[in-house]
Amino acid sequence: MVLKTLEAMGSSHGYGIARRIEQVAQGALSLNQGTIYPALLRLEQKRWITSEWGFSENNRRARFYAITRAGRKQLATETQNWTRTVSILKRLLGSQS
Repeated sequence: MVLKTLEAMGSSHGYGIARRIEQVAQGALSLNQGTIYPALLRLEQKRWITSEWGFSENNRRARFYAITRAGRKQLATETQNWTRTVSILKRLLGSQS
């Protein structure tokens, strides 16, 4: 979800990423700092995202994250895997009707 959000929105800070995911999920998900920042750290360690310090819209110092080429490649792979999983589930659940 983080990779897709960064692909769609461009560079953003952790709070903005979390709020956007919650917005798209229409309240079905709630992300807090204990969820989003460890995920961002893991993605950065895998080199799927990069970060740099900047200033947020309210002029506070914040770390901004951006998706890398490797992150876009991983997003494509994960999207294919998810599409395949959803297709299998649809077939399995549809056959029980």
